[in-house]
Amino acid sequence: MPGMRVSERHVRVPLDWDDPARGEIEVFVRELVDPDRRDADLPLLTYLQGGPGGANPRPLKADGWIEEALADYRIVLVDQRGTGRSTPVDAQIVAALGDGEAGADYLACFRADSIVRDLEHVRTTVYNGRKWTTLAQSYGGWLTLAYLSRAPEALSAAYVCGGIPGLPMSADEVYRRTFDRVAAKTAEYYRRYPQDAARVAAIADHLAAAPVRLPDGDLLTVRRFQTLGIDFGMKPGLERMHWLVEHAFVQQGRLSEGFLADVLARTSSAANPLFWTLQESIYGDGHNGPTAWAAQRERDRRPEFGEDRRPLPFTGEMAFPWMFDEIRLLRGFKPAVHALAERREWSPILDPDRLAANEVPLAAAVYFDDMFVDAGLQLDTLDRIGNAQAWVTNEFEHDGIGSGRVLTRLRDLVRDRGGERR
Repeated sequence: MPGMRVSERHVRVPLDWDDPARGEIEVFVRELVDPDRRDADLPLLTYLQGGPGGANPRPLKADGWIEEALADYRIVLVDQRGTGRSTPVDAQIVAALGDGEAGADYLACFRADSIVRDLEHVRTTVYNGRKWTTLAQSYGGWLTLAYLSRAPEALSAAYVCGGIPGLPMSADEVYRRTFDRVAAKTAEYYRRYPQDAARVAAIADHLAAAPVRLPDGDLLTVRRFQTLGIDFGMKPGLERMHWLVEHAFVQQGRLSEGFLADVLARTSSAANPLFWTLQESIYGDGHNGPTAWAAQRERDRRPEFGEDRRPLPFTGEMAFPWMFDEIRLLRGFKPAVHALAERREWSPILDPDRLAANEVPLAAAVYFDDMFVDAGLQLDTLDRIGNAQAWVTNEFEHDGIGSGRVLTRLRDLVRDRGGERR
C-alpha cells in the first residue's frame, strides 16, 4: 500500500487459554513496514486498539501515528479476538450456544486477559520472543495494564492514549463520573448551537408521539436517539450532530430518509457488535462482580437524563439493558449479556502489586476533558504504577491519537528518562 509494505497471517489460539479442550479460534496479524526497510532488523511496535470489540485500523496511507512509527518500528497489528479478520463473534453465534450462561461463558473468553495471552502467543511464535513496544488507544490501556500485570518482561515500553482505567476497576465509579462529563458536553453542544435545542426537541417529541421505523425495521425510540451523544467525546462530534439534526425533517411531521439512515448507521452496532455487549464486562476483575447494569442504575438516579426533559439530554459510552431488546443486531446477545451482568467472579485482569513494582517505561496521554475515561481516575491510577508518567492536555478529545503528535510527545517523555528497554 502507499508508503507501506504489508504482510498478513492467521495464528491459531485456544478459545479458552485455561481449557484448550474447548477448541481453537484464529487471530489475524497484519504487519506494516517501510518498504525501503522491509529486511531491516527493526524494533517492534504493536498497537492495542480501543473498544471493547474494536478491530485494528485499516490504513489507506501512511499518516498520523502510523507514519511516525514506520520511521523507527516494524508495526504489528493483531485484530483482537472476535474482531476484524480474527474469528468473528456476533449475536447469531452467541444465540446458537443455547442458554444465557453458555453464551456468557463464551463471551468471557473475549476479555483483556485472553487478548494479552493471544498477543504473547503471537510475540513468542511469530516474532521469536522479541520484546515489543505497545501503543494503546482507549480500551487498549486496559490491555496495557493487563499486559504489565501478566508479562511485563515482554515490553520495551508502553504508550497509552486516553485509556488508563481506575484501580481497582469499578463500573459504578466510572459512571458516577462520566454522566457528569456527558452532561457538560451536551451543555457545550447547546451553547455552541443554540438553535439545535428546538430541533432536537422536535425530533424527540415526534419519536415519542408515534412509532418511527429505521431502515432495518427497528423502532427509533427517544432513548436510542439519545445514545448519539457518544459522538460528543470525539472531534468534531458536536459539528456532526449539528449537521445531522439540521436535515432531520423533510417536511413538518415526517423525518427524512437520509436522517433515519444516518441514525441507523450510527446506532446499529453492525460494525462492532461486541462494543455494547462487553461494555461493562471490561470492569470485571477477580471478585468485584456483579456489574449489574451499572450505567442503567446510575441513570435511574439522575432524572435530569429523562427522555421527557428539554433541552433533550444525551448519553455517552453507556450500555443499557433495553439496547438488547431494541437494536436488532444485539437481540441475540440478550440472555448472555444479562448473565454476564450478574457474574460475581471474573478472571483476574490487573495486579496492583505488580503494577506498583513496574519497571517498564509507561507514558500516558491524559485528556483533561475526556468524556469516556475520567482524567481524575487515570491520574490516580498512574500514581500507583511504577515508572509511569502522565502528559495532561486539553488540546485533544478522546481521539487525540489521530493527530500524529501525541505519540511523538509520549516517546519524548520516555526518551528523556533513558529510553525504551531493549
